[in-house]
Amino acid sequence: MIMNNTSDHHRCDRQRPMSVAVWASAAISVAVVSLSGSVCWAAEPDVARPNVLWISCEDISPDLGCYGDSYAVTPTIDRLAAEGVRFDQVFSHAGVCAPTRSGIITGMYPTSIGTHHMRCQGVPPPEVRCFTEYLRAAGYYCTNNVKTDYQFAPPATAWDENSRTAHWRGRQAEQPFFAVINLTTTHESRIRMPKSNARKLVAQLTEQERHDPKQAVLPPYYPDTPLVRRDWANYADNITAMDAQVAGILRDLEQDGLADETIVWFWGDHGRGLPRGKRWIYDSGLQVPLIIRVPPKWRGRTMPDDPNAVQPGTVNDELIAFIDFAPTMLSMAGVAVPDYIQGQAFLGPERDEPRRYIHAHRDRMDERYDLIRAVRDKQFKYIRNFMPHLTYAQNIGYMEEMPTMQEMRRLHAANQLVGPQKLYFRPTKPIEELYDTEADPHEINNLADDPAHYNTLQRLRGELTEWMQSVGDIGMIPEPEFDALKRFGGEWAQTAAPQANVASARNADDKRPENAVTVTLRCATVGASIAYAVQSGSADAATSNDPQHWLLYSKPVRLRAGGTLRAKACRLGFRDSKTVMIPLQPGTIDPQKLSSSPPQTAEVNSAHWRTQLQESGLLGELHAIKQLDSVGSEAVPRYLEALDSEHSSVRYWAVVGLHRLLTDQQSIERVRKSIAKLLTSKQAPVTRIAAARVLCDWGEPGRAIEVLVELLSHKSDSVRLHAAIALGEVGESARAALPYIQASMSDPSKYVQRVGRHTLTNLAEK
Repeated sequence: MIMNNTSDHHRCDRQRPMSVAVWASAAISVAVVSLSGSVCWAAEPDVARPNVLWISCEDISPDLGCYGDSYAVTPTIDRLAAEGVRFDQVFSHAGVCAPTRSGIITGMYPTSIGTHHMRCQGVPPPEVRCFTEYLRAAGYYCTNNVKTDYQFAPPATAWDENSRTAHWRGRQAEQPFFAVINLTTTHESRIRMPKSNARKLVAQLTEQERHDPKQAVLPPYYPDTPLVRRDWANYADNITAMDAQVAGILRDLEQDGLADETIVWFWGDHGRGLPRGKRWIYDSGLQVPLIIRVPPKWRGRTMPDDPNAVQPGTVNDELIAFIDFAPTMLSMAGVAVPDYIQGQAFLGPERDEPRRYIHAHRDRMDERYDLIRAVRDKQFKYIRNFMPHLTYAQNIGYMEEMPTMQEMRRLHAANQLVGPQKLYFRPTKPIEELYDTEADPHEINNLADDPAHYNTLQRLRGELTEWMQSVGDIGMIPEPEFDALKRFGGEWAQTAAPQANVASARNADDKRPENAVTVTLRCATVGASIAYAVQSGSADAATSNDPQHWLLYSKPVRLRAGGTLRAKACRLGFRDSKTVMIPLQPGTIDPQKLSSSPPQTAEVNSAHWRTQLQESGLLGELHAIKQLDSVGSEAVPRYLEALDSEHSSVRYWAVVGLHRLLTDQQSIERVRKSIAKLLTSKQAPVTRIAAARVLCDWGEPGRAIEVLVELLSHKSDSVRLHAAIALGEVGESARAALPYIQASMSDPSKYVQRVGRHTLTNLAEK
């Protein structure tokens, strides 16, 4: 079961807990026809629907002229804001693209559906869909150009077209469209890559459009050097180049005569791609621009209770979260918002009450683990560091390529950073952070220990705990443990092939000379969607005859007899079924007779990981043990007791807690044997790695290094990554494993390679 929150400030009243079994029966009740989870959701009948165009760009904060940035040169976006609504309080739930996009496309928090680590491959609960399937079922032509990055493969059922050439122009006449065009010009990498396409676009800017590095206004946590100023100016130049691309897209819309029929969204996917921005859950990493232009025709539908609220030049300061995008799109399109979705609509007939809070998370960023959660109201931000023993300044290879990051490290090594510039390099993090974002927009003055803000701290602390519990936050489960849980035996499940029933559609009133059939498709895999394509014989005006264009099956299809239909089934986090070829002749079709492929998995061998977690009580135990972070030495007896927990995740955190707390030799000697017992192969890999890491620091590296070397060859990528990180943290003790660290340079995981390379560099410098 997905653990949905029922409090009004998290979720709208319509949302409620829903198990897989309940969802399956609910789908049938609202469908035109529904068979075992096929996508057949009902929409408002005979309702005119607006076109919607999303123009998204990457790695930018609200550093635009329309948001008051005097350094910016953004005439097109400023004009769009003057013609529409500027939203001032819009936040991602993560400071990096892939977890962000998994939440946008599903309307679900990544920490709830298992897509929270960067570049992981999630297995969301079976009810979770890409929201575009609901739009397609309602008749929308949905295109994406071109980035997906959802933490699962985009199913064929999500988009009518998903390519670098995808465009609204591929739709049928009068068909409403939802089109996404993603611009990469402002991506982090374009700041530091002079030969990138972005720099080619920048080269076309006039002298007046270029940004003078000397005029840049830097955040106080950056050193003020020419190199840092150059990066900031490059970032601003890229935004201006992107602004020109937006102009071209809007020009196409105008030339096609669609501007008065189309609601336009412009937004960024997370904060600016510079240090302490991207990847972090400070506002510099979370807050983004959002501008929505609503033509007069659609203002009443977009804001039924107050159409003037979306008239040109309006500013909206409601708190908006990225997971609200999906339900808002459905609401605007006149499509019922599914109960399981965790976001809430901020426009359209299903608009909810404004939010009181937004929530955010930071988990593994590329090759480095962290665990941070945040909650923010309109003024205060509360941050909870669940790995306070880790520095902010972990080495992340991709991030280290940024010249500003290199400059910060150089000056830190030379002891030349001052004031807030030093914050990033503190060896540990505070357990709690609290910021007044109005008085301190750069979030550098931590108020967590200020008695004057005790009540605010308590309120936001409680809100964060309630949110984590309500969405079933799985972030405290170490990734190797979660990987083993989400895919039994590490094996990917495959969706069962669809089955078909082909019935004659001729009747006495049918005047057409050709025979016709009605095709009904079903799939045995719970949560599957079905895609199909017709190779010949279409009798349905809404059916494509393009065999390369996968259509979404949402209700029985009427086709000419004698043709052939291709079909496959998809479920998020599963492998697609084999494609079956279905002859359009009356009769029930067994897919195994249509294909020479071996029998396929209809169901997972065990219950979905969400169900297993609910039954195990693990999340409750993890919350309890992490409450010990702030109680000091009083936690030691509890940690020692937790070393015998039936859950390896709990044992892992107990080891981490003891490692953080015990510094005197006498205390270490009392628990050394207990920790050493965890090295045995009977223990879970993540527990063994944690224990080995501790023993190396406590002067007993022999057997510990052997364990780390052993697990550096484990079949699981995340286990090998944990082992590689531990070897990188034990200093000179790692020399005993030098040949194995060198061998990791050919590891299948680029993250393991990066960690090993960094470890080798550190050892070479000593």
